Amino acid sequence: MILNKRYILAVAVILTIVLIASGCADKIPEQEHATKITVSASAVLTEAFEDIEKEFEAENPEIDVIMNFANAGSLRMQIEGGAPIDVYAPADRIQMDILDSNGFVYKDSRREFAASSLVIIVPKGNVLNLTSIEDLAKPEVKLIAFTDVDASTVGKYAKRSLIEKGLWNDVENKLLIGDTVKNSLVYVERGEADAGFVFETDIKTAQANKIEVISSVPVSSPITYPIAVVSTTTHRQESQTLVDFITGEKGRSILEQHGFNIPQNG
Repeated sequence: MILNKRYILAVAVILTIVLIASGCADKIPEQEHATKITVSASAVLTEAFEDIEKEFEAENPEIDVIMNFANAGSLRMQIEGGAPIDVYAPADRIQMDILDSNGFVYKDSRREFAASSLVIIVPKGNVLNLTSIEDLAKPEVKLIAFTDVDASTVGKYAKRSLIEKGLWNDVENKLLIGDTVKNSLVYVERGEADAGFVFETDIKTAQANKIEVISSVPVSSPITYPIAVVSTTTHRQESQTLVDFITGEKGRSILEQHGFNIPQNG
C-alpha cells in the first residue's frame, strides 16, 4: 500500500509530539513548573545545541528547553503539520524560506547564526586512494554515503556540486541514502561506504581513527544556518530569549568550540 503525503505528515507530527513528551518526562523535578519550549534543529547541531541547552537553562531556570533533532525538511513538515514547536533551527536556508514565506515564523526573529563547509570523508587508511570529488566516479568506488537531496542540506549541496562537475550520472546509482548527515558519518566509520559527504563540523563528533577527510567540496553559495521563532508558539518571549542567547556571545562561543563559523551578519 502506498502511503500518501498527508498520512506521512500526520505520522511525523504524532511521532514528534511523542518524542517531545518523552523529553519532558526526563527533566529534573525543579524544572517541572518551568515554561517548556521545544526547539527543532538539524541533526548536525546536536552536540552544540545540547551544550547550549545546559548553559541556557543554568542562566534561565524558569525556561525548560526540549530539543528535537532530525533533518531540516522533516522538521519543516512537522511545523507545517501543527507540531508544537517554538523555535526552528535548520541547517538549510531553503527550508526556513519556505516557512518564512508562508507565515510560519516571525520574520523579525530570524537570524543567520552559524556556518559550515562540506567535505568528503573516507574510512581511515583510504585504501582506494581517493583524493578528490572526481575520484568518486571510479569503478572501484561502490557506495557513497549521502543524505536525502530534498530534505537534507548536505544532500542538496553535494548533488549540486556533483552536477556542476558533470559527475552526477556516474555516481547516482552508488548512493547509500541516510536520513541525516549523522547516518553518513556512521556508514563511513563502519566501512559500509567507500566515501561520504558530511559537514566539516561533523568531523569533531567522529569516532577516533575511523575516518579521514580527502577533500573539501566547492559550493556556489555559503552554507549558513538560520534560526527563528515559530509563529504558532504560545511562548514567544521565552523563545526569543533562547534565540538571543544562541546568537549572543555565549552561544557563539559554544558553536565555535564545536567547529562552526559565525556569519559576519549573524
